[in-house]
Amino acid sequence: MRLAKAWAAVEAEAARASKRRIADLFAAPDRAASFSHQVCGLLLDYSKTALDDAARSALLALAEAADVAGRRDAMFAGEKINSSEQRAVLHTALRDPSRPLTLDGEDVTATIRETHARMIEFAAAVRGSGFTGQGGPIRDVVNIGIGGSDLGPVMAARALAPYADGPRCHFVSNVDGADVADVMAGLDPATTLVIVASKSFTTIETMTNAATLRDWMAKAVTDPAAQFVAISSRPDRAAEFGIPASRVFGFGDYVGGRYSVWGPIGLSLMLAIGPEEFDAFRAGAAELDAHFRSAPLAENLPVLLALVGLWHHQGLGYPTRAVLPYEHRLGRLPAYLQQLEMESNGKRVTRDGTPLTRPSGPVVWGEPGTNGQHAFFQLLHQGTQVVLCEFMLAREGHEPHLAHHHRLLQANCLAQSEALMRGRSFATARAIAEKLGYDGEALNCQAAQRVFEGNRPSVTLLYDKLTPRTLGKILALYEHRVFVEGTILGINSFDQWGVELGKELATALGPVLAGEDAGADKDGSTLALAAWLRDQE
Repeated sequence: MRLAKAWAAVEAEAARASKRRIADLFAAPDRAASFSHQVCGLLLDYSKTALDDAARSALLALAEAADVAGRRDAMFAGEKINSSEQRAVLHTALRDPSRPLTLDGEDVTATIRETHARMIEFAAAVRGSGFTGQGGPIRDVVNIGIGGSDLGPVMAARALAPYADGPRCHFVSNVDGADVADVMAGLDPATTLVIVASKSFTTIETMTNAATLRDWMAKAVTDPAAQFVAISSRPDRAAEFGIPASRVFGFGDYVGGRYSVWGPIGLSLMLAIGPEEFDAFRAGAAELDAHFRSAPLAENLPVLLALVGLWHHQGLGYPTRAVLPYEHRLGRLPAYLQQLEMESNGKRVTRDGTPLTRPSGPVVWGEPGTNGQHAFFQLLHQGTQVVLCEFMLAREGHEPHLAHHHRLLQANCLAQSEALMRGRSFATARAIAEKLGYDGEALNCQAAQRVFEGNRPSVTLLYDKLTPRTLGKILALYEHRVFVEGTILGINSFDQWGVELGKELATALGPVLAGEDAGADKDGSTLALAAWLRDQE
């Protein structure tokens, strides 16, 4: 009852907000300061939204009613908050193994520390030529994974390219043969290390690609398995593949794939940037974790970011959210956050199995600026759908000799958020068209094309520089944001049953496509499509 009343209050505030313009809220001289928050070297500005004091208070009351703080504490304590799988959620322990934690009789902290020490030892050997390929020092690393076993490492490796001083890292995820073929084409198998990242060591895409790379390597070296490493909780299956236990790095069921880059799944990143920078990456996340655990809800960055998201999607009904990093090296961050949000909160029932009564998570998409400005920003500014835009921008780039580029990047980012909010009136557009020489009917027509409705919301996240520590903070911020949203919606953000059905059906369709099974239980469309594909071979 308390939660229902809190939702009703938020919805009432949203109805009031729909009648006001964001720009008018800046009549208050302290608007920007009152609706921004700075912590851990991150500045979140959400003043360019229709939120006012009353709406923010209603959202904070909603978070209280949903017991965000209590569920947060339960997560950090190792309670099995992943109720559908009866698992704890302890990805945060991967980045702060100093905190004592026991789960089902296991000293989780000790296990994490031991695995991390093995990772450091192995990375140091590879980077220092203590571990070599059969053709000499390792020059290239291929990480084979999919979903969380790929999106995190590839995103982070690209983001932290200025810190990469180890072997070159490549990533294969798609079962489409083009993916693995393109990677193999540029490598020497005798100096390549392959990481097979599959918790179960049965993921069909990953194991298919792993077998292909093993066959490729076998043509050049006598013992291809000697240059393979496994990230898996199944050393027995890795051993069947030829990888000994000494080169298997595992993690527990308390770490989900999309939350796993902080541990062994991040081995490719550690090999690229080195153990010291990898530890800085983890330390940044741990710093944000400490803030999330201790700060009051009204001063808590992940909570505030989550409430802004709920306000726009569930409150105002905006169906999508655009992630717009004005940082070229964060090019894969939108895809990473897409999985984080949509796999976590793309649900139709609550934790107790009852249907949701309001929308679950939004569609998340995006592209780095300024590229997006010349692609989809037309829709953001003048389309009929309103999209919440989340901008990210650094104070400083990694190329001081190209500082003029960075200033232009900064100007574009700030200009876009201003334009989304401010818009352009018909009168202003008409004056512009008039100066261009239009008159009569053409004048009004041209003016109409140049009108920007404005009043479109955005938030901006600023940070000093994209360092390993900063990236760790940003990712932890978004992880906890998703957790808070899921808690308020009553969703289990840590399972992903929607992924399973397609995988099961794909396995069953293999024999149909090969002509070995008639597929009696398949529908006419699926059979016709399979027949067409089969008959073209």
